[in-house]
Amino acid sequence: MSSPDSRGLLAGPWYWRKALLWYALAAVIIASDLATKAWALASFEYAQPVEVTPFFDWLLLYNYGAAFSFLSDEGGWQRWFFSGIAFVVSCMLVVWLARIPPKQRWEPVALALILGGALGNLYDRLTLGYVVDFISLHYQQHRWPSFNIADSAICVGAVMLLIDLWRNKDDEPDA
Repeated sequence: MSSPDSRGLLAGPWYWRKALLWYALAAVIIASDLATKAWALASFEYAQPVEVTPFFDWLLLYNYGAAFSFLSDEGGWQRWFFSGIAFVVSCMLVVWLARIPPKQRWEPVALALILGGALGNLYDRLTLGYVVDFISLHYQQHRWPSFNIADSAICVGAVMLLIDLWRNKDDEPDA
């Protein structure tokens, strides 16, 4: 099925029924992310690590910025800036997922992970004003920035896209 406007952005084949599978995967990521964040908020004191292993803690923190708390010390404008970016990227991912041919698997899984993670963190930004982080990895005194399920899904999806790009680069003839 083609879109009504075959000249514009929405031109080309649309595989909405197949895309529903990828939207469902994104919904599972969102639900998992929100459920684990609710659990963390109910279970832990802010900024008080709970040791699980010598390198892994539960550590409830609020991230007012982006990845690695980038711009977290700004005056609040970043909440709306990052929310806007997440909204626009999510809309683009919804369209991208609908346009992927049904035979492809790797790319839509990657995009669904990124979509679910982006929407999970967007929900936090819009409802709380910050993103809830609670997973902390460390080695001795060196601590990786805390993160959550949404962040993990975004990172795994991004790595999958890079691998897919690298794999497909070998399949394309030189121009």
